[in-house]
Amino acid sequence: MPHRHISKKGVVLMSSDALSTISREMRINILKSIAAAGSGHPGGSLSCIDILCALYFGNVMRYDAKNPHMPTRDRFVLSKGHAAPALYATLAQVGYIPVDELVTLRKLGSRLQGHPDCRLVPGVEVSTGSLGQGLSISCGMAAGFKLDGTSQMVFTLLGDGECQEGQVWEAAMFAAHRHLDNLVAIIDRNGLQIDGPTEKVCDPGDVARKFEAFGWKTYDVDGHDISALVDILTQAREQKQGVPQAIIAHTIKGKGVSFMENQVGWHGKAPNEQQLHDALVELEQQA
Repeated sequence: MPHRHISKKGVVLMSSDALSTISREMRINILKSIAAAGSGHPGGSLSCIDILCALYFGNVMRYDAKNPHMPTRDRFVLSKGHAAPALYATLAQVGYIPVDELVTLRKLGSRLQGHPDCRLVPGVEVSTGSLGQGLSISCGMAAGFKLDGTSQMVFTLLGDGECQEGQVWEAAMFAAHRHLDNLVAIIDRNGLQIDGPTEKVCDPGDVARKFEAFGWKTYDVDGHDISALVDILTQAREQKQGVPQAIIAHTIKGKGVSFMENQVGWHGKAPNEQQLHDALVELEQQA
């Protein structure tokens, strides 16, 4: 049973150790699902899973796995849609889908496609995969909530290579112009993309300063410190200042598996049987 404590507001919260345990379990499920599929994207899924853990288990987002279409729910948009294994592992851990279903990833007839499909999977708000589109969609959601006068938040996760897309910055300009303080963008800043280091492919430079130049409030955080992520995400939710907010989460591609960490080759390659065994042993030893 996960250890929990009570916040000043009387909300039951999970301890840091419990959150780390959940994150490790989701890493294991990510690797098992990709290995079973024989294809997928382990590097970027492992780099962002602590962020998803903080959002879904850190009392940040409002949702109900038993009622996926609850009108008052917050929205999460996985703009970097190739990290679908991380989202599926999270949705299974939460209870939207069965954990046993994860090994059907990318198989014929499975609803767990290589990129998430909102028509098939409960808890998936938007079908994503074409990089750069997620922030625009999130802006539309946030603007709609503003027009309706409702309090839902929109959280979207982008890759740092994705920030080379011009559409990201069009959306950033729109969000600031419309004062969308119910929108939080999280950048998975692992420094690698499919073709190599981001600084060599097309250097995005200081991503925080770029968002600030577009009128956003920004934060920098260790993307694997789940407690710090929970604190910053909670602050972004509660301390609205009339502007959208961007969290630059500094992460390690392939985090948790030593032979995958900071290796661009693991961007989109499934582990073989021996590699899966070695990775699972290493993760189990982190308990």
